[in-house]
Amino acid sequence: MARKRRGETPPPQAPVVLEITDLTHDGRGVGRREGKAVFVFGALPGERVEARLTRCTRHFDEAQVERVLQAAETRVEPDCAHFGACGGCVLQHLAPQAQIAFKHRILQENLRRLGKVEPDHWAEPLHGDAWHYRRRTRLSARALKDGGFLLGFRQRQGKQIEPVTRCPVLDERVSERLPALADCLNSLAARREIPQVELSCADEEVMLVVRHMQPLSAEDQAALRAFCQQEGWSLWLQPEGPDSAHSVEERPLPAFSLPEESLRYAFAPLDFIQVNAAMNRRMVAQAMDWLAPGPEDRVLDLFCGLGNFTLPLARRAGAVTGVEGEAGLVARARDNAERNGLRVDFNVADLRKDHRAAPWARADYSQVLIDPPRTGAAEVIPLIAHLAPRRILYVSCHPGSLARDAGMLVQDHGYRLLKAGAMDMFPHTAHVESMALFERA
Repeated sequence: MARKRRGETPPPQAPVVLEITDLTHDGRGVGRREGKAVFVFGALPGERVEARLTRCTRHFDEAQVERVLQAAETRVEPDCAHFGACGGCVLQHLAPQAQIAFKHRILQENLRRLGKVEPDHWAEPLHGDAWHYRRRTRLSARALKDGGFLLGFRQRQGKQIEPVTRCPVLDERVSERLPALADCLNSLAARREIPQVELSCADEEVMLVVRHMQPLSAEDQAALRAFCQQEGWSLWLQPEGPDSAHSVEERPLPAFSLPEESLRYAFAPLDFIQVNAAMNRRMVAQAMDWLAPGPEDRVLDLFCGLGNFTLPLARRAGAVTGVEGEAGLVARARDNAERNGLRVDFNVADLRKDHRAAPWARADYSQVLIDPPRTGAAEVIPLIAHLAPRRILYVSCHPGSLARDAGMLVQDHGYRLLKAGAMDMFPHTAHVESMALFERA
């Protein structure tokens, strides 16, 4: 039984009828009950719903839709049988165009309310196909005492696993192969020692990474090899942390491409890459268009990873420096630059620390591109301001941290926000990716 938190009261047994007026940042409908806000999963603005209250606090309530009495025009039928139970997608009941408008509004509200900034121009949101876009995923696994086996995603409420038989947002090469993978894992002697697997899709192959808590027997490894051979996948084993992942065969790393840039990126299955290949191509193209580097520019790419932006920048700019905190990514970024015939000065540095004395941080840069993690770039903003580049392009995966950092750049360091726009990198989720261009005033 869940422990009741301080200030909470037991929710009533009878459902309540609510008028939904808005959406929260995490995709829940907003209604009111006795003057108190109610956040309702599965409800959309403009709807009248019957909902079951699941949590009641002093300041707000939470609820789950039981019946839609009056549907919004933007409501659609979810394509996934696991919608509502699986914790992955929360917006499949909202039409794709309405999802994009919602994410654009979230970006606007964050920049205005948190950052106190407004761009000179709001760019049209970037978007693409809403299905089969995801080329990376991590699945939880659990062997049951009755001989069953769960393979799927964490449930929306709680820590249990929702067994997934089909996932319409995954790459088509794997979306309907999850039951077969579960059967293979369940056949292993070490079935209880496998807490998760990861699937990573390159252009020409799929990589399966099996995390195992104890060494696998020769028989288990043979069974996994046979399964991967049947599926046309490659097998990787991960006995410990991410750095321990290794291929069971001696073969070159697979790659993904940016065809418009004539670039190929070799990568390991646990390396960070953008999960949406088509949107990544659109995002890189927009970044090059907005920043517009030329032969006279020297560009600094912070949090550069495998060189997703660095290599296209090197096609255009006079000189490019990339900085990333993970040494393995930097090593592969250097290899990728060499394979593509490009010259880039890559450096390993934890960008949460002060690097003003580092040689790369004492050079002159006319442009800076920054693609930080969800926590943003607050620690490195003073260094960027000290370098005083003419233009800064900020690629963000969290509108709140972008808003905070945009406020610092504009209000504390004399930059002007030229334009900003949302990017629908994760359709059917509430994640908001965005891009913002700053110019020194």
